[in-house]
Amino acid sequence: MLSPITCSVAQLLTITSPITSYHNNTRRSSTPVSTITRVDHFPSLGNLTDDYQYWQRSLLPTEHFQKSLPRLPIPKLDKTCERYLLALKPLLDDYSFSKTTRVVKDFEVGEGVALQNKLVEEDKRNNHTSYISKPWFDMYLSDRTPLPINYNPCLIYIPCGEDFYDQQLIKTSNLIISSLRFYKSLKDNLLEPEVFHLNPKKSDTKKFRVLTRLLPPAVSWYGAYLMNAYPLDMSQYSSLFNSTRIPELKKDRLYQDKSKKHILVLRKGNFYTVEVLDENGDIKSPEFILSSINSILRDSSEPNEHPVGVLTTCERNHWAEIRKNLEKLGNGHVLNEIDSSLFVVALDNVILDSSRDVVRWFLHSDGTNRWFDKSFTLISATNGHAGINFEHSWGDGVAVLRYFQDIFKDANKTPRVTKQTDMSSLDSNSAPKKLNFNIDDGIKKEIHNALASYQNVCNSLSIHDVICDIGKDFCKAHKVSPDAVMQLGFQLAYYNRTKKTAATYESCSTAAFKHGRTETVRPCTVETKEFCEAISSGQESNGNLLQLIYKCSVMHTHLTKNAAMGQGFDRHLFALRKIAERNSENLPSIFTNPSYELINHNTLSTSTLSSDLVYAGAFGPVVPDGYGIAYMIRKENCGMIVTNYKKHTDGEKFSESLKDSFQSLKSVFTNQ
Repeated sequence: MLSPITCSVAQLLTITSPITSYHNNTRRSSTPVSTITRVDHFPSLGNLTDDYQYWQRSLLPTEHFQKSLPRLPIPKLDKTCERYLLALKPLLDDYSFSKTTRVVKDFEVGEGVALQNKLVEEDKRNNHTSYISKPWFDMYLSDRTPLPINYNPCLIYIPCGEDFYDQQLIKTSNLIISSLRFYKSLKDNLLEPEVFHLNPKKSDTKKFRVLTRLLPPAVSWYGAYLMNAYPLDMSQYSSLFNSTRIPELKKDRLYQDKSKKHILVLRKGNFYTVEVLDENGDIKSPEFILSSINSILRDSSEPNEHPVGVLTTCERNHWAEIRKNLEKLGNGHVLNEIDSSLFVVALDNVILDSSRDVVRWFLHSDGTNRWFDKSFTLISATNGHAGINFEHSWGDGVAVLRYFQDIFKDANKTPRVTKQTDMSSLDSNSAPKKLNFNIDDGIKKEIHNALASYQNVCNSLSIHDVICDIGKDFCKAHKVSPDAVMQLGFQLAYYNRTKKTAATYESCSTAAFKHGRTETVRPCTVETKEFCEAISSGQESNGNLLQLIYKCSVMHTHLTKNAAMGQGFDRHLFALRKIAERNSENLPSIFTNPSYELINHNTLSTSTLSSDLVYAGAFGPVVPDGYGIAYMIRKENCGMIVTNYKKHTDGEKFSESLKDSFQSLKSVFTNQ
């Protein structure tokens, strides 16, 4: 597990520096928060002021740059074909590669031309968005796979390190208030826009904000660009609050009701609503929030014998049918209260000891105290662990990570619930309302079956944590990309176990463009294969191995920059295939060729986080015989959470192979 960095019991939170990478190096996620000074008391009269109501009152409106953001480019067809073949080369033998090359070349001058023209035409007609946005939404919402493990990732906070503020009641109350302050800033266009600063010392300044504010939104991006600053897409932020994914047959839909003022709180499988905003839309007092959460924690209700929330773990078509039955039984109002809530808070009655237990619980839990369809769930355990689990169709984590970081900073720097905060009395109108489902024997049976099925799935998943002593400082000292070294370590670990290469997926944000989603970096390259074979042979000199590592780093950096600029090949081919599916009974051979299936069978699915506030993140494997690798690289070390299905792969042996591989890489650098 990633070693938690804790704050002192006095006034400071000391945080390590995060990863710096092109596609995540925004001002908030890359500038180290060296200290967070806690202010321990606020006058009660100040609770209704703007200082209490808003997390930020940005000089720049939240949407200031959105109108002038550049559009996601459609790559040239020949470039996509070239990049596709380059990614396939380390995965195929010579015969298969030659055969695939002919198929790709035929596509490039044949059927691909017409598909490319149609894609360009459609893109011109929809200049308000990106060419990938709609098909990507459709892909997520049409998949019938259950959400937990398969789609919903988790992020877990580092502890704040002070016993009082790590108590479940205090921590949850402060995180709720900070969430509402973030929500109000976003809603009123006062949340600072996300901007990538090439040189933060020069452009991340008040002068930058004053000057760009003077520019009309239609040209504001260009002004930022002239100052070496790149505003990022903010379109996903609007789906953070009051939204949910509703199961329907064949394809789900996203639902949002921005008029609602309540949160949903789950406790022991029971559902409660708390009206956290008053009639004017203002955040209610800290005393009220504290007292409301306290009343739910102290509620004498037994654990729900029939926890309806576990039904959100089901296959989507099946859950859609069950939900229709719930509505027929008169539960429409209850479901609407859940769907329209600002967000979900899960108060879990569980003590988590080991790091694996923490990750396992936040990734999937036992399903009894969750509603996995909501945009995100703020989770709080009995012994102070906190984090979020979020639904993935509405966004790619850009907005979630910003929210995750901002509310932690706010809750720790300016906690509104302190030792001086008193409980307030709750009358029948303001007290939390318990939601009760009307269920029949058929629904009870479905819940029983869902519990058993989900337990089997969770038991089939293996989770391991790995820490290695290669860190960002070490990589910088040896002039190699930290992310390239991480990915090379994954390749070597897999090669050492199997003597094979594997299709590998690394997610890269394209938020530099209007309605950008993600692009794929393909870290398994000709260069990484050459290195793995060379070091495994035991016959290469250390100097040659070092040169091969540098070649891997150069190629990985090139691929990452291409992906961040919308010049990968995965999303382009995906969009072309979707057009072909709509317009023809027969798909072009490039999409039926075994190589296409091979490269999209992502045996190694990887994702990195750039945040100094994350204790750990995790997600499940995307194929039965694969591994999910969530990783972070800190100044002194790197950490990985590895998930796999026990039936198909051995996570423990792979984790040991990871440790050996990173030790081998370190030896190459240190044995010069």
